[in-house]
Parts: sequence; C-alpha cells; structure tokens
Amino acid sequence: MVAGICALVLTVGLARFAYTPMLPVMRSQAGLSAVAAGWLATFNYAGYISGAMLAASVGNLQQKFVLYRAGLVLAVVTTAALGLTENTALWAVLRFLSGLSSTAGLLLASGLALNWLIRNGHRPELGLHFTGLGLGIVVSGLAVGAMTDRLNWAQQWFWLGLLGLVFFLPAWLWLPRPAPAAPLHAGSVHVIATAPPRRWMLLMTAMYFCAGFGYVISATFIVAILDKLPLLAGQGGWIWVIVGLAAAPSSFAWDRIARAWGEIAALLLAFALQTVSIVLPALTANVALNLLGAVLYGGTFVGIVSLTLTLIGRRFPANPAKAMARLTLSYGVSQMVAPAMAGYIAASTGSYRGALALTAVVMLLGMVLLGVMLRDLAQAPATSARA
Repeated sequence: MVAGICALVLTVGLARFAYTPMLPVMRSQAGLSAVAAGWLATFNYAGYISGAMLAASVGNLQQKFVLYRAGLVLAVVTTAALGLTENTALWAVLRFLSGLSSTAGLLLASGLALNWLIRNGHRPELGLHFTGLGLGIVVSGLAVGAMTDRLNWAQQWFWLGLLGLVFFLPAWLWLPRPAPAAPLHAGSVHVIATAPPRRWMLLMTAMYFCAGFGYVISATFIVAILDKLPLLAGQGGWIWVIVGLAAAPSSFAWDRIARAWGEIAALLLAFALQTVSIVLPALTANVALNLLGAVLYGGTFVGIVSLTLTLIGRRFPANPAKAMARLTLSYGVSQMVAPAMAGYIAASTGSYRGALALTAVVMLLGMVLLGVMLRDLAQAPATSARA
C-alpha cells in the first residue's frame, strides 16, 4: 500500500498536479498564455487517455507490472525536463508523456493492489491507496510554495523532478510483482464475480465522463482562479495545499459512507458537494467561500475516483486494472475536451465563470445518471422476486 501511495504522489501529485500551482508562475515568468495553458492540460490528458487505452489492451498482469515501472521512470524524467525548454511544442510533448505516466499510479498500481487484496482475502477497498492523491497535492503545493520566492520557474521544475526520486524508490521496490494466475482466495467474500449488465456499464461510463469534466476544470484552473482574488494573490501553492489536506483523508470517509449508504448513493453525495465547489468561485469573490470551495473540491474528487474504480474493479476481480482502464477512457476524453474549452472561454471573456457554469451543468447531468442507477438498483430486487 505504501508503494501505491508513493506511486500516486510521484505520477499524479508531481508529474500531473504540480502543473496546477505552477500555472500562475509559468504565466508570469515564462509567458504562457491562457489558451496555451488549456492546451497543455489537454495534451496531459491525451497522454492519460493513451495510457488508459494501453492498460486496457494489456491483460497480462506481468506486463502491467512492467508498464507500471516504466511509468515511474517517465514521471521523474518528464517533470524535471519541463524546465529545460521554453518551446510550447516541447512542453506539449512533455505534458503528454507525464499524462501517460500518471496511469501507472491511478490505474496500474491501483489495479495491481486491488488484485492482491482480493487474492489474499482482504477487504477490496482502495481508500488507503488513494490517500496518495491528496498527499501528492500537498507535496506539490508545499514544494511550489516553498520555492516560488527563491527559484525561477525552470529551476522549480528541475527540483520537483528531483523530489520525485524520493517517492520513486519505494514505489519501485515495494509493490509486489503479481503472482501467476491462481483461483481467488476462498475468503474473498466481498468479490462480485458476475459481469455487470450492459446498461449498468453504459451509465457508469457516462457518469464517469461527467466526473472527469468536473474534476479537470478545478484541477487545472482552481489555483489560477483563486490567485486573482486580491487577498490570495501569489498564494497559489498554499491554496493547492489546502485542496490536498482536504483530499488526503477523504477516501477513508467515502469508504465509510459507501459501506453505510452504498457506493451509488455515496457517489451522488460526492457529485452534489463537488458541484457546490464549482459554483462558488463563479458566484462570489468572498475569500472564505472560495476557500470552502477548495476544501469541498479536495474532499470529493478523490472519493469519486476511489469509489468508482473500486466499484468497477470488484465487478471484474480477475483483472481489475483492465476494467478500470476501459472505464477511465471516458474520464480521459472529458479531460481532453474540458481544459482547452475553458482556456478559450477564459481568453474570450476574461473570466472562468462561463467554464465553471458549463461544468456545473455537466455535473448535474452526472447526478441525473446516478439517480437512474439508484432507481435501477431499487427496482432490481422487485424484478428478481417477480421472476
């Protein structure tokens, strides 16, 4: 589990999330425009979706383990290399490759960990693993906050890459190599071995598309948005730390809510709270309310990812990483579309309000889809009884 946490801190917290607190720095020091910033985020998610497609195409767990380790190396190299050029095209290539590396922590490590838990008779939950997302945000935010007044943007990227080595070693050494295929452990009472209906999969895929849309707008632009508030100007790294501190313990809380209410109801609550976090910056410039929005965002997006991937992984216990990767394609597509769209809206209107409003509508659509899934779940026992 520590290896998985470190993999997430490296491949997502640094290789992906450090871009968010670094965005105001790059805009002020490296001449990065709002449109280019959106496109760089889009290239990052194009890499992520490419990695998800690769993970979905590979069924062999040993091959997934090799890809996992390759992703760790890629994360360190692409993070450090961002400071070596001012060419936007090269930035785009590096952001694409860093996005590719993020699947090592989010999909491959989580799938390998879930497979190990299932086969060894443990509760198949990934709340502990996904604390790495929140911790990664804290690490990247603290690092950028500590370096902003001391180093220029290029030096900061180089040192972020070196920081990644701290997490690279345990992520490389401590994740167990998957054992040869064997029957599932007799104690794996939590496993759901029956493949889900096609309708269920379609609803899950559409819901996760909406989740990706809501996640990526805040993940990419929340620091840039709040940095425009006079009282928070220049405090982007510390705002990101607040998001991470809210995110780190949240996966445990969502696991408990899911046990009490069920995964779908828990997801519906998480969607509702994240929608509030998206709407607040669009409606008010009040610092306290905007910080509340940052806390709500941090406290919900990890839960949505953790609950969704755990839910799909339990439906496909023999190879959860492959099932997770297939579902994540929809999450990745929305993350390719949304940042570039938000960048154009911000450039044409001078504000992120339009993008935030559209994102809130997409999240509401996701809540409708979850409501349909809840209704189907309630009707299933009655249907079975009549049959």
